Amino acid sequence: MNHPLAQRFDGAAEILAEIDSRIPDTRDYGAETRATIDTYHPKRLQLVVTDVIDETATTKTFRLERRDELELPPFLAGQYVNVFIDGTSRPYAISSSPARLDHYDLTVRRVPNGRISNLLIDTVNVGQVLTTTGPMGTFHHNPLFHGSDIVFLAGGSGVAPAMSMIREIADIGSDRTFHLIYGSRNASDIIFRAELDAIAAAHPGIDVDHVITEPDIEWTGAAGFLTADTIRTLARGLDNRMVYVCGPQALYLYALEQLTALGQPRKRIRFEANGAPSDPTAQAHWPADVDPAEEVTVTVAGTSFRTPRNRPLLDALEDNGIRPEAACRSGECSLCRVRVVKGAVHTAEEAKPRLSDAQFGYTHSCVAYPITDVEIDL
Repeated sequence: MNHPLAQRFDGAAEILAEIDSRIPDTRDYGAETRATIDTYHPKRLQLVVTDVIDETATTKTFRLERRDELELPPFLAGQYVNVFIDGTSRPYAISSSPARLDHYDLTVRRVPNGRISNLLIDTVNVGQVLTTTGPMGTFHHNPLFHGSDIVFLAGGSGVAPAMSMIREIADIGSDRTFHLIYGSRNASDIIFRAELDAIAAAHPGIDVDHVITEPDIEWTGAAGFLTADTIRTLARGLDNRMVYVCGPQALYLYALEQLTALGQPRKRIRFEANGAPSDPTAQAHWPADVDPAEEVTVTVAGTSFRTPRNRPLLDALEDNGIRPEAACRSGECSLCRVRVVKGAVHTAEEAKPRLSDAQFGYTHSCVAYPITDVEIDL
């Protein structure tokens, strides 16, 4: 044995001989790792609609299961999947419990003139297969940072992630406390009303308060908007608890104002990303004297097309058959990130760019608007 270790350590020769006698390890660790990652974080899922549940006159829940009957990838209560349909995609929060991985429930509310919500509600039936991403998103409960005493302000279909959190508490018997304050236009608009009230009655740690903006004479609960006084009264003081907010875009600034008036620190308020701004020109850094409806030219990979300034780049690309990877469509996930080679874009306040993005010309195309003729690199 000429190995240098054999001259320095007692028993080294025997150990080296044993190593030499072993069968070579031919496992493909890279492939095994890839398979594990794909199991828990698949890029795409093919899911069959096994049930369509009418929640309200404007809302349906689509129950999705795997065709191979295996468990679905795990998720955290509050996360979403992105649904691909009609040449585009939309993210929808999973409203079912993460303790039950035989299905995902996606609860969709009809949006006036909404391209995808109306398509899903009007055309998707049991047996249809939908393509989705795996679960993703940062709007979920983290007990280490958020504590175990939560207040959730929801409006409309913004109750979907709250429903997932509540169902999980009920399913696993958690001692977490959760107070949902849920605003709806009228009593018939309340999604999951019967189940919410039943869970709250059966679980002392769960409180549910409905607030109706247009109550009829039979309504005896809280009425009006989610004002600071209403929040204070129903929540019996926030006491620095973590507050989640999810609902239509108009709720966000209003809720922030009301919570700030109650002395709630901004770091103790979590907002779910909820789409591109309805009016990017209302943002302070939109260039003055720029006509939002005027068309400009977008060039990508040698292809050029015209699009109005106030249309998000991602939507304009999809309109022209160019489909970058996308998920949140709210400026958060960064999957639709592109580099602006020439020209100028308005990047909306909703974007959460990397610190280096401005320096190197990157933007999130879902919340970026071409101000001049632009050339972009996918």
